[in-house]
Amino acid sequence: MAVTSAVPDRVRLALALLDLGCSERVMEVGCGPGVAAAEVCARLTTGTLVATDRSAAAIARTSRRNAAAIAVGRLSVRQVALADLDLPPASVDAAFAIDVNLFWTRDPEPELVVLRRVLRPDGRLVLVYGHGPQDPERLAPLVSDRLAAGFADVIPHRSPLGLAVTARRVSRPPRR
Repeated sequence: MAVTSAVPDRVRLALALLDLGCSERVMEVGCGPGVAAAEVCARLTTGTLVATDRSAAAIARTSRRNAAAIAVGRLSVRQVALADLDLPPASVDAAFAIDVNLFWTRDPEPELVVLRRVLRPDGRLVLVYGHGPQDPERLAPLVSDRLAAGFADVIPHRSPLGLAVTARRVSRPPRR
């Protein structure tokens, strides 16, 4: 009998690329059912995670699954679209999103503005896509090109676990 992991491949890929320290301030965009939030919170000891999603149902599922992490202050959940998120500037060490399509289906500039604002200088961004209907040969360059304006070290990653693009917030905002 084959053994399957309770943690989806795309979540494992995100965790590997995030390479979290135990005291980091992390943000998840599009937390869905809260599986990734549970895995991130399990790795944090003094760090925190802000999990966001536009969907009230997703926020409810994440909150139920991670009630203990919320109770001890390790996790906060917010029902909000990324473009409307209000967090203090440079308050996040790392941000990630799993299967959030806005980065490739339309111009994500309003959301990228928020990410550049909330990530600390040199803060990490990890965007992960599982195996799905999107064409990785088209998706990786498209997402990479969109991140190239305002982020540094934009790197596409292809693995058996899925596709990802990582980037780092530049130390200084680009001049306009």
